[in-house]
Amino acid sequence: MQFDDPAGLSRVCAERLGEKTGRQFAAMARRGFRLVQSTGSVQATGRCRLGGPALLEPETPWPEHSGVPLSLHAVLDTDALAAWLGDELPIRPGLLNFFYLDPDLPYEEYRKLDMYGAGVCRVIPADPARAVETTAPEPARSYPAMPVHAAEVTMLPDCWDVEDTDLEFDREQHWGAPSLILSEMGDLDGNTAGSHCAFGWPDTSHTLQVSSRDDDGSAVHLLQLAEDTELGWGWGDAGTLYFTIPVKALATGDFREAVAQVLCG
Repeated sequence: MQFDDPAGLSRVCAERLGEKTGRQFAAMARRGFRLVQSTGSVQATGRCRLGGPALLEPETPWPEHSGVPLSLHAVLDTDALAAWLGDELPIRPGLLNFFYLDPDLPYEEYRKLDMYGAGVCRVIPADPARAVETTAPEPARSYPAMPVHAAEVTMLPDCWDVEDTDLEFDREQHWGAPSLILSEMGDLDGNTAGSHCAFGWPDTSHTLQVSSRDDDGSAVHLLQLAEDTELGWGWGDAGTLYFTIPVKALATGDFREAVAQVLCG
């Protein structure tokens, strides 16, 4: 569920869930962005873009998985995003390059790779002052460069990201907190499948690692990339690619801990 106005988010939660439960649900909101193609009237946000060459520091090697180069899918300019994210971005990593193993590699290369292994993705930060455009080596694909505008939104979690301990609710009327959200907030569909988003809450019409909790809290959502015919990428039947990172790893700037997951409809 995405809101352009945080005050409107709080009002809707209180109206539908009651003052106390609504306040609890509104407290789960995260700041994020819708990534939309920039046009003449909508300027790109910093150096944010989908596709195109990577923006890497000169000495940074191109990431590989078992000797096969990954493909660059997006660059986020966190300097341009930091003011809106505030404390949700505890560090300023500069440019973030998002790589993933291209599923359209030639079969003889593709068949020997573990598509579920840790090496299928990389998120590589770069100093904006030192970063240079770096072209993908073969056989990695080079997608068209699409500058994007990061539209500021406040996001509420999908019902399946809410646990029973997050909210107070009538347990005789609802089997769990997801039932309450489905019942009272259902027409404000949290499913953002089919769109590109950064930070905030992802589309979680599926179970995603960002939903998992432990003593350190949940993972942080970095990027959601939907199928895009203009860019020429896709991941199975209505597939969406998600990048997440553990809370501690983000706080220390250790993007080696970032993971990617493809989920299909």
